[in-house]
Formats: sequence, structure tokens, C-alpha cells
Amino acid sequence: MEIDKSRPVMVTGGNGYVASWLVKYLLEDGIDVHATVRDPDNAKKVGHLKSIAEQASGELTLFAADLFDADAFDAPMQGCELVFHTASPFVISGIKDAEKELVEPALRGTENVLDAVNRVDSVKRVVLTSSVVAIYGDAADMADAGLNAFTEAHWNTTSSVSHQPYNYSKTCAEQRAWEVNEQQDRWDLLTINPGFVLGPSLTRTSDSASLATMKQLADGTMKLGAPELYFGVVDVRDVARAHIKAGYTPGASGRHITSGDTMSMLGMGQVLRGEFGDKYPFPKRYLPKALLWLVGPFQGLERKFVERNVGHELAFDNSYIKRDLGMTFRPASETVIEHFEQMRSSGAI
Repeated sequence: MEIDKSRPVMVTGGNGYVASWLVKYLLEDGIDVHATVRDPDNAKKVGHLKSIAEQASGELTLFAADLFDADAFDAPMQGCELVFHTASPFVISGIKDAEKELVEPALRGTENVLDAVNRVDSVKRVVLTSSVVAIYGDAADMADAGLNAFTEAHWNTTSSVSHQPYNYSKTCAEQRAWEVNEQQDRWDLLTINPGFVLGPSLTRTSDSASLATMKQLADGTMKLGAPELYFGVVDVRDVARAHIKAGYTPGASGRHITSGDTMSMLGMGQVLRGEFGDKYPFPKRYLPKALLWLVGPFQGLERKFVERNVGHELAFDNSYIKRDLGMTFRPASETVIEHFEQMRSSGAI
């Protein structure tokens, strides 16, 4: 399917961590962007987008929209052939009501955007920001299924409202998107399924969980050791580029694992020590799993999470995104260093 680059595109949650880079690249490519945000007049939250637009050849129009407002997306979608739905809550700690705080917003937001897509005849393609956690729930799932690596064929079947609720919310939202897509034949759906997204942020107001994890590596939280947890790491700029390739590659289709390297928290600490020395208390060893199992609940780590994720290896097969979208990835070590350097220079660390 050919998308006309002279037509505007819509980006939901346009001031988010990934979406900000997506909007920047689109505008710099001369594409007009209709971005939905909660409050277009909040200079703190959208000022960086306006500054980017002033320097770019594409035109930016901001629209107020809430994920729960079923009618909020029709106006910004007018004239668009391509829709990027990136908006979704990313909260993994301090959750009191997972159904209300995670599952419902992810599901309702996806339904409201896709209902608008069904009403707006110009739309030909939707690119949905999903996650690798819609592919797996716990690292132990890989060994349980007898796999060497996860592929796009796999779905997360082990998460629930009570266990790994964020993972569950992303799975529900993506599955719902595919259901809605299959009920019509005017527009096609592609998903980008990123791993753990790191890299420089375009806004200082970002409350991304990625930033919180990076902070813990340096603030002494992991001075005695890091949990043996593995992540598929990907640079935020690569995730933004993957969205654009998914939007404009005519024959592209399906789900796309968007992850360059697999890295442990200790591995991140080692990369940072190699670059910044001992100025910060980066972890030097793994914490024993038995100790984590014992004290985890007091630090917000449920025992089931510890049992099914700590010490379990993780691997992703990213060959499909390389074939389908021609993607290449930055080395994870570079991403980790750049991310940390930005936090350091901005005073966040």
C-alpha cells in the first residue's frame, strides 16, 4: 500500500518519549503532522515540539485529545492516510488498580482511535506502538516453550491483571487492534514491538520508566548488586525510525520485534563504568536470587516476578524487521552511554 507523503499524518500522544522523536523525524522529512496531546497550551509539555517545528519543513498542528474521549480523534485524522497510535500509559510501579490505571486506558484508547479510523475514509494504514511484552510475559516463558528466541509468531499468554499488569495491558490493546483491523479491508495494520527503550529524550519533563531504571544504576540503589534481569534494548531514535519505515514501506505487514541487543542490568552498569569510571556506584555483581526472593516484596518486586524473571535468559529474533523494513540498530552500549550522559548533563543524576 502506497502512502502519499504530501498528505498529513496523525500521531497520538505526540509529546511522548518515542513520539517526540517520531514527530521530529516526520517534520524534518517535510511531512505535515497532526499530533494529539492532552493540553496543546502546556508549554512545558509541548514546547519542544513547537521548537522542532520552527526549524523543520513540515507543518505541525496540535490537537487536544484524551484517550477516553471517543470523539477526540476524528478532527485531527481528517485528510490523513497514515495514523501512528503511540499513546498508552507506561507505568510499572506504584499501581493501585491495574485494570483502571493500565488495562482500561490502553484498551479504550486503542478502540477510540481505531473507531475513528473506521469513520475517516482517507486512512489507509495504522502503525500501532505495541511492545515485546505483548510477545512474552516473563523471561521464563522462553525456556517453558522450548524456544531459543521469541519471534513475532509468539503472544504473551502468562500475564494478567494481577501478574505483570503492564505487559497484560499491552497484549490486550494489540490483540484488540488486530480484531478491529480484521473486521474491515480498507486500512492495514502494522505493529512496532519495541524492547526496553533507552536513549536521549527530547523533553526534560519525560517521566519514562526508562529514565527511572537508568537513575537506579547510578544513585546507589544497586550498589550491592543488580538483579539478574535481561532486556531487549533498543534506541528511542531507532524505534521512531521503525515507525516511519512501517508507515511508508508499501509491502510491509504484520508485527515487528524492534530490539537491537539483549542486555542485563549488570551489563548496563559495566558499560557505564567503562565510560564514567567509579564516579557513580554502578553495580559490580548480581544479587543472589534467594536474597531478592526474600527482600523483593519490600522493594516492590513480587516473588512470582523474581521467580520467573531473575536469572532467566532472554533472546529475540529481529530478522523479520530487518527483512520487512530494512532496519538496522545502533549498538546498545552507545545508547546506554548517551542516555546516561544526557541525564548527567541535565542534572537528573
